[in-house]
This record gives sequence, structure tokens and C-alpha cells, in this order.
Amino acid sequence: MKNRLKVLRAERDWSQAELAGRLDVSRQAVNAIETGKHDPSLPLAFRIARLFDMAIEDIFDDGEPA
Repeated sequence: MKNRLKVLRAERDWSQAELAGRLDVSRQAVNAIETGKHDPSLPLAFRIARLFDMAIEDIFDDGEPA
């Protein structure tokens, strides 16, 4: 699943560790999501969306047409 997490994090000048702390996950988890190696759980996706004040579908793209 593609996502904009790295771009959104960079726009705020947050390190992966800072974002991980805000989401209560490990830095490795943030890295795995950013690189597409891991898809976040639904609760984590909601926490990410709330943190960036965006809709989940504006951050994550499953590649399916709308």
C-alpha cells in the first residue's frame, strides 16, 4: 500500500523517532510503514490520520480506483 507518511513527516521536520513517539509505536514500525513493507492496523491508521488532521484515504492509497 502506498502512503504519504514520509512526505507528511518531512513537512513537519519530524524524525521517524519523533513520529513513532507521537503514535506510540517503534521507529522501526514507522520505517516499515513508510517503505511499504508493513501496512498499519486500522487503529494505527486512524491515529496517523488524526495526528495529521487528514482522512485515512488522503494518506494511504491501496491502488484501487475510487
